[in-house]
Amino acid sequence: MNPLRLLFHIGQYWLLLRQVFRRPEKRKIFWNRFFAEVNSIGIGSLGIVAIISIFMGAVITIQTAFGFESPWIPLYAVGVAARDSIILEFSPTIVSLILAGKVGSSIASEIGNMRVSEQIDALDVMGVNSASFLILPKITASIFIFPFLVCISMFLGHIGGFTLGVLAGVVTPSQFIYGIQYDFRPYNVVYALIKTLFFGFIIPSVSAYQGYYAKGGSLEVGQASTRAVVYSIIVLLLFNFILTQLLLA
Repeated sequence: MNPLRLLFHIGQYWLLLRQVFRRPEKRKIFWNRFFAEVNSIGIGSLGIVAIISIFMGAVITIQTAFGFESPWIPLYAVGVAARDSIILEFSPTIVSLILAGKVGSSIASEIGNMRVSEQIDALDVMGVNSASFLILPKITASIFIFPFLVCISMFLGHIGGFTLGVLAGVVTPSQFIYGIQYDFRPYNVVYALIKTLFFGFIIPSVSAYQGYYAKGGSLEVGQASTRAVVYSIIVLLLFNFILTQLLLA
């Protein structure tokens, strides 16, 4: 992308955020839309988060076990490695990348369709702050519900690793549980949740930006939805690196 074009989009993105937070709608309207978004984003994503977490926890456990072939490495190290992988990176980052595809494309297509069908223009004509009305509930709902989804992912990832790891015969129940508990650092969970809060802001805001400024027809809305997923993932990975450096380095 042209550097000047990139600077233009960054500036326009921040101007949109300023409009989002400048003049919120009435509390009753906001809370109604907030809970609707929590249901759509959170409850609607629970199934895919659960399935991915269980099987990825199992895969991490089995791959770790086969990687520790040396007899000098204790078996409980499988639980330690699986725990740290799930908490530090898999649940906060990989799950957020999955949500960027599911939630991000949905937000961009919803707002993009409203833009090309002139529904946003109608809201502006009626004196409604369309950016705040449409985008603020999505951002706040994502920031609220993403940490719950990540905590559920952590729990199910350990359950999947324990259950399928034991069934596959790569680890014993007692050794896996001991490994999970060994030298556990609560700060790792705090670190994961801090990252998740940032991701919960990035995904809906970047996706809403793409939809809000979509032009043309259904084809352009589809392209905006694709851009929303791609740019959300790029920004998410960038902030994942920055936050890791700030919080763990």
